[in-house]
Amino acid sequence: MTNNSTTETGCKLCDLPVEGSDIVDDGNPFCCLGCRDVYNALDDVDDIEPEDVRRTRDESQSSREIPQDHETTFLEVDGMHCATCEAFIESAATAVEGVSDARSSYITDTVRIDHDPNVVSEVDLQDEISGLGYSAYSRDDAFSRRRANDWEMGRVAVGVLMGMSVMLQYLVIIYPTYFGGLFYDDRTAEFFETALASSVATPFYVVIAALTTIILAITGKPILQGAYVSIRTRSPNMDLLIAIAAVSAYVYSTLSIVFGGEHIYYDVTVAIIVIVTAGNYYESTIKQQATERLSDLTSIQVDEARRICEDGEYEDVTVDDLEVSDRVLVRPGERIPVDGEVINSDAAVDEAIVTGESLPVQKTNGDTVVGGSMVTNGAMTVRVGENATNSLDRITELVWDLQSGSHGIQKLADKLATIFVPVVLVLAVIVTGVYLLLGNGVSALLVGLTVLIVSCPCALGLATPLAVAAGIRDALERSIVVFDDSVFERIRDADTVIFDKTGTLTTGEMIVANTDLKADLFEKAALLEERSSHPVGEAIAAERTVSDGGTAESASNTSSADDRVESFDSHRTGVTGVVDGDKILVGHPNLFRDHGWDVPADVAEYIADSRETGRVPVAVGRDGTAKGVIVVGDELRANWDETLTAISDNEREIIVLTGDDARAAESFREYRAVDEVFAGVPPEGKAATVEQFNRTGRTVMIGDGTNDAPALAAADLGIALGGGTAMAADAADVALVDDDLSSVETIFNLAQATNRRVKGNIGWAFCYNAIAIPLAVLGILNPLFAALAMGASSLLVVANSTRPLLPEDD
Repeated sequence: MTNNSTTETGCKLCDLPVEGSDIVDDGNPFCCLGCRDVYNALDDVDDIEPEDVRRTRDESQSSREIPQDHETTFLEVDGMHCATCEAFIESAATAVEGVSDARSSYITDTVRIDHDPNVVSEVDLQDEISGLGYSAYSRDDAFSRRRANDWEMGRVAVGVLMGMSVMLQYLVIIYPTYFGGLFYDDRTAEFFETALASSVATPFYVVIAALTTIILAITGKPILQGAYVSIRTRSPNMDLLIAIAAVSAYVYSTLSIVFGGEHIYYDVTVAIIVIVTAGNYYESTIKQQATERLSDLTSIQVDEARRICEDGEYEDVTVDDLEVSDRVLVRPGERIPVDGEVINSDAAVDEAIVTGESLPVQKTNGDTVVGGSMVTNGAMTVRVGENATNSLDRITELVWDLQSGSHGIQKLADKLATIFVPVVLVLAVIVTGVYLLLGNGVSALLVGLTVLIVSCPCALGLATPLAVAAGIRDALERSIVVFDDSVFERIRDADTVIFDKTGTLTTGEMIVANTDLKADLFEKAALLEERSSHPVGEAIAAERTVSDGGTAESASNTSSADDRVESFDSHRTGVTGVVDGDKILVGHPNLFRDHGWDVPADVAEYIADSRETGRVPVAVGRDGTAKGVIVVGDELRANWDETLTAISDNEREIIVLTGDDARAAESFREYRAVDEVFAGVPPEGKAATVEQFNRTGRTVMIGDGTNDAPALAAADLGIALGGGTAMAADAADVALVDDDLSSVETIFNLAQATNRRVKGNIGWAFCYNAIAIPLAVLGILNPLFAALAMGASSLLVVANSTRPLLPEDD
């Protein structure tokens, strides 16, 4: 639960505070140059007409205002599986006294509720939503999540076990009477037929009815609930279509027992409920297996801090216990727990995980630091800022906000159901009425029932989940994890694909790009840098090992480095020391000036040229003079250019969006597949940029870090590299486990193939309808044969869904 308040004066693009920023353009304030550049490039999207906006989000979403003293609660809700569920929960939640706003998303199983805690508590809200037939609990309640998963498995088990009991009696006793001597000799068949038609069979029928009732009530609960919600919201969906057929057969059979009818069709109810539920559970199981592939992702949330007491001693406290002006000690390799001000440090800080900046930033006394960033070398003392907040917490809240406010799409099967359900109901009523007018009372009800049954084959209920399960399965075989069953529908019409730079198009790791040094001087510089914990120094040291070939001889040289390095000193902008008797200086040109060393014009020019490309030039000198430069930069991922080219060839717009300095992203502007580059954009600005693109079409965002999480959540589809952070994976819809960027193209191919499979399955189902419905209307097809035909069509859909979606080499 978090307190929220709207910013009265904030960045024109992302609404971040602009205090301390003097960036104003045409009267609009901006928090940074990146947001200004994005706004100037995309401000024309505000003129887009509403009918051109493809993303289904209310205009009030981006400008929602939370009343004073209200809080925002995020709940996880099990049981949402379509757009009608979203509308139903929002409507019910906003009707509760003390609630000012509610937004839900079945894609992420999340509902966000703004409420007055003095009027309605979080527990009350959970009870209200759970009372609707769903299961609502706090997002960090792992026990409730496991219990919900156990209930789902239990419903399937009940359906399968009791369904087998029902179907066994049909196979052994009831079906043989329907088919006469096909199963038994005439005398045995006549005996069963006479016995079932007598009052002696009533207890037998009651047992079957009781088992079917349990199956319908427990296994079929999600389907019946979905049908109820669709009626309440006046949005017919697949659940309603399935429920009509199952309940119709159940009601007819029950009335037949009561009034002494000859036939019961509980088998139809059991088959419909169990087959569809099992299909959905199979899809859910495949998704769960995929999710388990990401268990090695690590969270970067900072829970504890090392507070400095008045007497100079340290105490470990939770981040929530920190107060304004508290002093916190952060050691090398640790993350800064909260935003604050540096009061004792001369260390470098890696902010990439939060801001996207690939290069560490040197921090001195008076500088501000971002909670969640990592101290790379040296200890640091930080004074807690006024709000004592963690930037990661703010990003987390923004991600949840976007996830709960982003509605899912209406699935293809549900779209068809909005038309098909009314047509089927009207047809069944007309046919029943005609037969009644012709004086065929019992036949009229039987024909009407048959129309309802054949109009909803299990094949139609299985068409989407089995095809989606095939897509998730094939993706998993290629180390691609798909979290959401609507991914393949959302990605198919993507117009804009946005790539983060650091950690996505690049590896996020420093490497030596080039150098003009002689080998012996480079080696001496690397020997000094081996004693440095700065990422740039580590890259130089690593290059020495690579250059030596990683042999036993190089290992020996490394072990004898202590004998070669006679002295070593670390400075804010570099290192100095004596190696093999030579005085060596490695670092920023300012370090050379501070030590009175000379930097020749050609070396200074090389340094300036390197900076223009966004890389880090490191000057290396010996005995008072700079002799050359080592250029360190972010390494590009393998196949990055082929991936961008393949995606852009399908007439999709390619955008590079990064928190890095503009110079670091400049090279991408020259690449023909890239349409636009936006640099220096903060996490909130990235999310705002994605939302602007959402107004002109479907958007896909690819990123890896926590700083990308808001943008991943804001996009129509988010793709996270598996080697990134847990928060990025939580915000995304797809994760690439092996960090292979070329898998992005594979996702698009799988989406197209999955959609073709869905349409193929639905096509088979409707072919069945085209034949079966006329036969049912004419009275040629009775419920028994309808059930057999329904089973045959389901087997066809199952067989079609088991085929691979893509060739093995794709």
